Amino acid sequence: QVQLVESGGGLVQPGGSLGLSCAASGTIFFRVYTMGWYRQAPGKQRELVAQITSDGGTNYADSVKGRFTISRDNAKNTVYLRINSLKLEDTAVYYCNKIHAPWDWGQGTQVTVSS
Repeated sequence: QVQLVESGGGLVQPGGSLGLSCAASGTIFFRVYTMGWYRQAPGKQRELVAQITSDGGTNYADSVKGRFTISRDNAKNTVYLRINSLKLEDTAVYYCNKIHAPWDWGQGTQVTVSS
């Protein structure tokens, strides 16, 4: 059974930066999957904000384009999300998962943007 563990969230002022990590354990096929970072703000549905293919191709939601950077380290079964120029509306719990046939969701990591 695959387990996802997200980390790196915190309380940040607007304009600040954070680096999130997501480690997947229990799979030897991590490198072939397209992985994504999602977020869920209070009272809203979970949304996909960034994804990365097995060969490193990336795609971003319009709301985060130019500020978020997704990357991966297949040797470590880990996907990363660098968040720059944080805005109040980026406040959410951030999760990772594979895009197709998602695994069970991890606990997520809270990102709070506040002055």
